Amino acid sequence: MGNRGMEDMIPLVNQLQDAFSSLGQSANLDLPQIAVVGGQSAGKSSVLENFVGKDFLPRGSGIVTRRPLVLQLITCPTEYAEFLHCKGKKFTDFDEVRQEIEAETDRVTGQNKGISPVPINLRVYSPNVLNLTLVDLPGMTKVPVGDQPADIEHQIREMLMQFVTKDNCLLLAVSPANSDLANSDALKIAKEVDPQGLRTIGVITKLDLMDEGTDARDILENKLLPLRRGYIGVVNRSQKDIDGRKDINAALQAERKFFLSHPAYRHLADRMGTAFLQKVLNQQLTNHIRDTLPGLRSKLQSQLLSIEKEVEEYKNFRPDDPSRKTKALLQMVQQFAVDFEKRIEGSGDQIDTYELSGGAKINRIFHERFPFELVKLESDEKTLRKEISYAIKNIHGIRTGLFTPDMAFETIVKRLISQLKEPSQKCVDMVISELVNTVRQCTQKLAQYPMLREEMERIVTQHIRDRESRTKDQVMLLIDIELAYMNTNHEDFIGFANAQQKSSQMNKKKAAGNQVIRKGWLTINNIGIMKGGAKEYWFVLTAETLSWYKDDEEKEKKYMLPVDNLKLKDIEKSFMSSKHIFALFNTEHRNVYKDYRQLELASESQEEVDSWKASFLRAGVYPELFFLSSLSLLLLSSLLSLYICCCYYYNYY
Repeated sequence: MGNRGMEDMIPLVNQLQDAFSSLGQSANLDLPQIAVVGGQSAGKSSVLENFVGKDFLPRGSGIVTRRPLVLQLITCPTEYAEFLHCKGKKFTDFDEVRQEIEAETDRVTGQNKGISPVPINLRVYSPNVLNLTLVDLPGMTKVPVGDQPADIEHQIREMLMQFVTKDNCLLLAVSPANSDLANSDALKIAKEVDPQGLRTIGVITKLDLMDEGTDARDILENKLLPLRRGYIGVVNRSQKDIDGRKDINAALQAERKFFLSHPAYRHLADRMGTAFLQKVLNQQLTNHIRDTLPGLRSKLQSQLLSIEKEVEEYKNFRPDDPSRKTKALLQMVQQFAVDFEKRIEGSGDQIDTYELSGGAKINRIFHERFPFELVKLESDEKTLRKEISYAIKNIHGIRTGLFTPDMAFETIVKRLISQLKEPSQKCVDMVISELVNTVRQCTQKLAQYPMLREEMERIVTQHIRDRESRTKDQVMLLIDIELAYMNTNHEDFIGFANAQQKSSQMNKKKAAGNQVIRKGWLTINNIGIMKGGAKEYWFVLTAETLSWYKDDEEKEKKYMLPVDNLKLKDIEKSFMSSKHIFALFNTEHRNVYKDYRQLELASESQEEVDSWKASFLRAGVYPELFFLSSLSLLLLSSLLSLYICCCYYYNYY
């Protein structure tokens, strides 16, 4: 059991954990703890209930654990439970413990299966437990259920990462034996954050449910996917046993009997089972606290000195002084304004290196998303010619005309220009959405003043929403101006006289150089398994070619594809795939790449795919069914310039 004095450190760390939870912060301290991770229905809840010897965790289908549960087990002669949010109340009926967990979860997350990173702290006192602290995290899922958001998988992953990426956090990776260990969600995330396997303890459940003639001996002997701290096998109650309220103590005896009688596990029986697992976790956590204690103590002392220095500055502070309150309020408002301006301008001391935000995202909306939305306006040449023919004939009526009437030209062009209204309004909506997100990011510094933060967000957001309608009116006015009069004498108007000159200019521009438009990672999605399967490559798009390399060093070129006669189209992603896909194909029905009619390219996010599509647009690779007259393109270009000026003015209104 190790040093008794060191073992007493577990309750002390529990007290620190409770103190930080009560304050709503962790004081930037990486406390030693054990996080329980695993996929849905891997058996995490059953393992924890076996430790306590009671049924006390919520059960059901889908995501049951929707908030982290900090479970603190404390050896005590009497048996009861306490919640941090219900101070002074002792729970002796563990059915009430389950009901309280469910009620507290719903209070924060609602009843729509949503999740929250705010933990629930539960202490269980019992003579049947060893001193131990575990953090039960939500099971990983891939498919949203009920009213869950579409990005529930991403939300759960983000929550898990808040815990498992910390160096002082041990991982209890729970994986079922009746599924392929190579596909284990728990081991996959453990490998990602702990590639050397130094912090991971493997737990294999459902050994009794494996197919006849198979066993997990190689896994439990740490030969397959080895971990520094090894694997421990357990046998939990089946769903039938749980529904029948089978006693956990009887289940533990059955577990012991299973390991002693099974020919593949008999020689490992002394190192298997729930009792041994609890003992190992107690030793591991005790040793882990001992190893991390010097660094923890040093960090606490450093923070204590910093806080004492800050307290000294407030020695003569009078909290009831109204002038100080007003000054502090004005300073916070001014700081918000400065932060907002810096995020839009792109300067500032906190630069996000993971994703685009603020002014950079608005820039992408203007120069990539908005032009791409314009390109998506579907007007194929065949349909357009038919509409022109009908317009001319209807205008001539019973007469046979010798010349093309101007009214036919205006009718068709006005219809095309009117199509700009929807993507223009969509562009305004995207900019507004990013401005609102920027406001929320800037108010994070006011987290300790929740009422002030909420009111500031409300006022600024309402101001943005008020300007939204005026901006849309201004954009619609610009389009109405373009619709009001067709100036065919404008120097940019492409008539018969200027067509040849314009074509010559375009050819000279193309010959000027093979400019690099974009570089980045993409996955070639439609390569068969026999030829290596889907694989990620480093792509380089220029004005004339699309090349891909083995890696971003660009030394080993795999292929170079000319972009002439290429178009792109969307591909529906399969049920099993999380990637977003688009395809390149040849308009002359030739193979694009080797013996493939189309080249399917995939990325992790829709935003990344849209950005690549916009880059292909700059290279002259347009979406399927795209056709616009040269005059319409000039009008679009003119409108875009006017619109950007308008929105730029709006941002600084």
